[in-house]
Amino acid sequence: MWRRGQAAGLANRNGPGGGADRYLWPMSGQRDVPPPSPRRDWGRLRPAGQGSRARRLWFNFVMSSPEIASLSWGQMKVKGCSTTYKDCKVWPGGSRTWDWRETGTNHSPGVQPADLEEVVKKGVKTVVIGRGMSEALQVPPSTVDYLKKNGIDVLVLQTEKAVQEYNALAAQGVKVGGVFHSTC
Repeated sequence: MWRRGQAAGLANRNGPGGGADRYLWPMSGQRDVPPPSPRRDWGRLRPAGQGSRARRLWFNFVMSSPEIASLSWGQMKVKGCSTTYKDCKVWPGGSRTWDWRETGTNHSPGVQPADLEEVVKKGVKTVVIGRGMSEALQVPPSTVDYLKKNGIDVLVLQTEKAVQEYNALAAQGVKVGGVFHSTC
């Protein structure tokens, strides 16, 4: 017999605000059997009355990419987040401010692979880059090549069009991420 539960105290694999990992663990029929802890060796868990090793069964829930709820000059809102962004990064299960100072980004030469590493590490299949309302933000070929070498489709668009495309892909369930510049 197996009991369904949620791992208590385990770090969320999908990052802040992400979903919970679910699993099944063997139940011996006694109510005082604790759920497995991160320190417990899974190989020692056994179903009641069986001599074979219990198998770990993980159910990873796919995190959806959050919808960009609104966009205007210098302001973006992501659904489910109370922060108003000027520039933002989004990925399945989360978003945050895109602070250009972290990587030394400027309008020219523009978006660098370092700006996208965090989004790529979230396991996205497509990245949408919003170049700004007037498309002043450049995207060099080396950045597009970086994404393609990682097997990621890339769309580079004016920010309003980029947000529309991003939201359409997210609504289709595509693991999409993006970086968006909301001014020039």
